[in-house]
Amino acid sequence: MNPTKAFPPPLHGGQLILASIAVALATFMTVLDSSIANVAIPNISGNLGVSVDEGTWVITVFAAANAVSIPLTGWLTQRIGQVKLFVGAILLFIVASWLCGISPTMPVLLTARVLQGVMAGPLIPLSQAILLGSYPKHKSAMAISLWGMTATVGPIAGPLLGGWITDSYSWSWIFFINIPIGLFAAGVTWIIYRDRETATRKLPIDVVGLSLLITWVASLQVVLDKGKDLDWFSSPLIVALGITALVSFAFFMVWELTEEHPIIDLRLFGQRNFLGGTIAISVGYGVFFGNLVLLPQWMQEYLNYRSVDAGLVTAPLGFFAVIMAPIMGRVLPRTDARTVATLGFIGFAFVFLMRSQYITEIDTWHLVLPTLLQGIPMPMFFLALTSIILSGQPADRLPAAAGLSNFVRVFCGAVGTSLAGNEWNNRTILHHARLTEQASIYNPVFNQQIDALKALLHSDTQSAQALFDVTLSAQAAMLGLNDIFYLSAGIFILIIPLVWITRPAKRNKAVSIQDAHA
Repeated sequence: MNPTKAFPPPLHGGQLILASIAVALATFMTVLDSSIANVAIPNISGNLGVSVDEGTWVITVFAAANAVSIPLTGWLTQRIGQVKLFVGAILLFIVASWLCGISPTMPVLLTARVLQGVMAGPLIPLSQAILLGSYPKHKSAMAISLWGMTATVGPIAGPLLGGWITDSYSWSWIFFINIPIGLFAAGVTWIIYRDRETATRKLPIDVVGLSLLITWVASLQVVLDKGKDLDWFSSPLIVALGITALVSFAFFMVWELTEEHPIIDLRLFGQRNFLGGTIAISVGYGVFFGNLVLLPQWMQEYLNYRSVDAGLVTAPLGFFAVIMAPIMGRVLPRTDARTVATLGFIGFAFVFLMRSQYITEIDTWHLVLPTLLQGIPMPMFFLALTSIILSGQPADRLPAAAGLSNFVRVFCGAVGTSLAGNEWNNRTILHHARLTEQASIYNPVFNQQIDALKALLHSDTQSAQALFDVTLSAQAAMLGLNDIFYLSAGIFILIIPLVWITRPAKRNKAVSIQDAHA
């Protein structure tokens, strides 16, 4: 392929606008699907006849599959071509979305979500690359800002759209909505970019490394998702999967460090900035995303919020994030990214401390306020740590660094969701047991409460005790969730030192990303 075709000139005018909209919609669709199901989990679980805990697998399997497919993007791009891979991934994402919507059982839905997650992996990095190649080099910051705005709107629209669609129509439509969006994005992208395909070449694929990666990720995810139901390591299946995950992970580490063309370049962790920044952003994202999944579940299960109402409460998350993102884009080149990231961690910790004071009688405003404020530290957290991770990387290693850090971050999101759900269940059981200890006929306060309920309900003792148990369960769940929020605040404070083991980032983030896709 000749150089002119390999490096086509930037787009202009209406063609650039239409292309930007199409590529942005593909990004929006992908980000949307990482959060749109959050508020629909109780409905999906009830409709398919499974517990809410099992329903959460709809989120975790998508994230795990997404994480595994991200490292393959570079190899697939060079084998297939940037445009063909992007359009093909969109079309297969549409097919997976359709399969999700028509799924009659949970196993079928989970299989479709895995396919959807695999197809989503290449879309985010490719959308960045295609946008940057469409704009003149001096407008690369504008291209990245557009991409960032689109990626930020997804978490706002996801819970809101998911709640409204689930309540007004059916949970299936949260997946069907991808079909018209994806068809438009794929069609316009192909029309505009089909003659701007990148050069292709045959490269070896690290089959052993990929097989080991899939094995340990899948085994670990099943352990985390099924462990509680099977009583953890008293189950032979969990023991076998745990050993499989451990052994395959160990072999994966050894293989990738010695392979000439590794699927994941683990040598990047030998660099201080990459190590500290990747661990910080991944642990922080795991905590953040895990809490983002629990909050609407709690509101629907214990506060009797409709799906759309839970979506309205969580949607303000992106309000300040959209405003702050371009501000951070201007501030970061002139400021120590470590200071900005630290402020972001402190902001997250403050928000989780606010949530740790929730009570069962909480009003909507006090649910919305922390979510609204959480949008302020979000761009500080993501943009500053991305700048730290990519800073100092030579141009030829930027794609590998961006891919590996995104893999670890997205996978930690899946792990964080599973761990948060398990810990909430454990803490709820603990608080329920402690509260039940006080529910004794020898406790005069308990007897007074039962008498008051009998008078209020004009019913017998059995009915009053049943209502008391419902109230006690709601209180136990609230106390358990408060524990998760309090622990989350502590984690964000504890990982701040990871930011300060890094060196000051000297390069502009937009330039780094542009170099990564040049």
